[in-house]
Amino acid sequence: MAEAATLEDRPAAARAALLEVENLDVYYGASQILFGLGLAVGEGDTVALLGRNGAGKSTTFKAIAGIAPPRRGSVRLRGREMAGAAPHRIARAGIGYVPEDRQVFPEHSVEDNLLIGEKKGPTGKREWTLERVYDVFPILAGMKGRMAGRLSGGEQQMLTIARTLMGNPDLVLLDEPSEGLAPIIVAEIGKLIGTLREMGVTILMAEQNMHFCLAVATHAAVIDKGVVVYRDTIAGLRANREITDRYLSI
Repeated sequence: MAEAATLEDRPAAARAALLEVENLDVYYGASQILFGLGLAVGEGDTVALLGRNGAGKSTTFKAIAGIAPPRRGSVRLRGREMAGAAPHRIARAGIGYVPEDRQVFPEHSVEDNLLIGEKKGPTGKREWTLERVYDVFPILAGMKGRMAGRLSGGEQQMLTIARTLMGNPDLVLLDEPSEGLAPIIVAEIGKLIGTLREMGVTILMAEQNMHFCLAVATHAAVIDKGVVVYRDTIAGLRANREITDRYLSI
């Protein structure tokens, strides 16, 4: 008889879900982008939403965050329905969103950017403070007085992640964290995500870079043409050449 799977070996959908997305339809005007999309994120997981450019990854994140409200379907955070709620209410409920274009406040200092994002979590928790951010992101501590517009792309990516954590979210949506960055910076971002995973931060990450995700995620969902076509652990995805060749090869 096969041994029972460990908690991390089970598909995210089989675990107690922090986030549950079901039957999500999203349109831009008359064009439908997501078709009955479903996925789940267990508490403490780092789930990679993988797919080629244009597959619907960023639209999925915008739908979860309330920026692209779904026409049909459900988005539940700890069982509480979020679909159709205003973006600021979704943020206050515990979903932090790191957009793919970073969106720092360029004429404000690094520390001011962090303070702009500061708030208590949905249950009043304040685990992420300036002190903790500077401990986890020491590069930001050394440039806290620098204008954010003068940072490199990789430094801005770290700043936007840190600013989101200052809001003490239950779940972080991390959209294309490796996009447009040099390989050495991608490696640093990967180390940072690994550190956050070890700290118990729950992350849903959209990515095209499968190899990056294989190194940092615990679970994977593959999206193609607005539909999630595969969900499993990272080990399961790594072993499934049919899926990687069909949906993730360039």
